[in-house]
Amino acid sequence: MFERFTRDARSTVTGAVTEAERTGAQRVGEEHLLLSLLSLGALDPLGIDRAAVCADLAAARRRGGMSKADEEALAGLGIDLTEIVSRIEETHGEGALSDPAPKGRSGRTRFSPGAKKVLEQSLRIALGRKDRHISTLHLLLSLLSRPGTPAEVLADHGVTYAGAEAALTD
Repeated sequence: MFERFTRDARSTVTGAVTEAERTGAQRVGEEHLLLSLLSLGALDPLGIDRAAVCADLAAARRRGGMSKADEEALAGLGIDLTEIVSRIEETHGEGALSDPAPKGRSGRTRFSPGAKKVLEQSLRIALGRKDRHISTLHLLLSLLSRPGTPAEVLADHGVTYAGAEAALTD
């Protein structure tokens, strides 16, 4: 499948590995794909604030990757996620909930199941659009089509699937 990726899409995937290493993760997650798209400027035409998106992703990482929807669901049960995170960090240090997963036997950084699904979904989106190659647009649309923190953070910054597709289609 990787042979179908454009040069920019390949750079996004390799950049995601770099982002995972930079944030101390040992698995490349969906958020790292988004961070890579941001750092490569692929989302610049959408006019989003890179720093704000990065800050929102860092906040989600501190919550152990739980989305705001997860936080609201727990609040409905009387559980204050912010309080839980604070108590855990008091005992185990800041970022304790974002502890990295162990590396594979080869020592190389692995992709999380969610990140793998994003890559697979990008192929489906490209095929559905009758595009011959997988580009950064397909990666972004895949992130937006899946529930989770990246889609939630992008939505908080006004980025929707339809809006991204319209703004970034050649």
